[in-house]
Amino acid sequence: MNHTHVAVFNAIDRPSLWKELLRGKRVGLVTNPSGVDRSLRLTSDILHENGCLTCLFSPEHGVRGDRQAGAKVDFYTDAQTGLPVYSLYSQGHHIPKDISDTLDAVAFDIQDVGARYYTYIYTLSYVMEDCAAAGKEVIVFDRLNPLGGTTIEGTVLERAYSSFVGRYPIASRHALTVGEFARYINAVERIGCRLTVIPVDGWQRNHLFSMTDLSWIAPSPNLPTFDSALCYIGTCLFEGTNLSEGRGTTRPFETIGAPWLRAEELAQAMRALFLPGVKIRPCYFTPTFSKYAGELCGGVQLHVTDPHTFRPFETGLRLLTAIMKTHEEFSFSPPSPTGVASIDRLLGCRDLRDADFSVDAFLAKQQDRLSHFRKAVAPYLLYD
Repeated sequence: MNHTHVAVFNAIDRPSLWKELLRGKRVGLVTNPSGVDRSLRLTSDILHENGCLTCLFSPEHGVRGDRQAGAKVDFYTDAQTGLPVYSLYSQGHHIPKDISDTLDAVAFDIQDVGARYYTYIYTLSYVMEDCAAAGKEVIVFDRLNPLGGTTIEGTVLERAYSSFVGRYPIASRHALTVGEFARYINAVERIGCRLTVIPVDGWQRNHLFSMTDLSWIAPSPNLPTFDSALCYIGTCLFEGTNLSEGRGTTRPFETIGAPWLRAEELAQAMRALFLPGVKIRPCYFTPTFSKYAGELCGGVQLHVTDPHTFRPFETGLRLLTAIMKTHEEFSFSPPSPTGVASIDRLLGCRDLRDADFSVDAFLAKQQDRLSHFRKAVAPYLLYD
């Protein structure tokens, strides 16, 4: 291992801070496979051995990561611990009152990816609301933000486009840890729950995941690498279009394409932009599932050369607009039953669908909103 890597201890690795806190309490735990200690033992197993767990709560993809994106997760019994598992994904996002009545606290330990469009942090927000109403404590086992805590980019969501993939006016790349996010929304959104955040040790805001000594555990099935999580800030937008975002390949969110896409032409156009921290090459791939499963797609792959200077949101947006302008086959995904277009929910506004959309003007317009967001979250930060 590279000895220049920073030693980081997430909350679960600091039992001196949580053992006494949990002693004698009946605790429910929201977690998934990314909830592990430094030796890669699951938080659910560790807390179960400590005798405080009453039940588990399952977010999207399940407690042990055995459900694909959007797959229904019903009640079941966890085979390893024997504990009941209640879904916070498919049957509404709230904890039923008869279950919260049996608990003193709900703990949360999931590795976030640092993106606004990510359902786990909104699962936490509903847990916080439920616990505030029931008078129960919320305990966040904090983890580092893998994308660092300094670079904020993208858009700040307009409330009209609030959804389970973006509930609050926060930045696309928000630079907060889960604990900081919880502190911020608890105050600003007036949730008012009894909140305890067990902090990370050794992490500083300028540390990306790749600079630490931690092992990457896919926070969700389609983010297998640090690079895929970094690219996700920009290429997640392709979920709102008829382009494959690389699901069903070994490089989801690093690879974009469609059967009708002219790979070499697009790659050449993107190279001409000289975007920082990334190289873009033409490629061909056949997804095994999701969009265009079994069909050969032309596309491009993003190769991150410098994660510090790479701006994934701008890169993804410029890639998307380049395809919109040059491929008549392109279309946005149809609106949801609520009538809101998927791309608007992801972007947090409807600007991209305007006929005179300009990337430069759009990015310039966002700077004031991002600056305001940076100032708004400052009082709730836990790390330097």
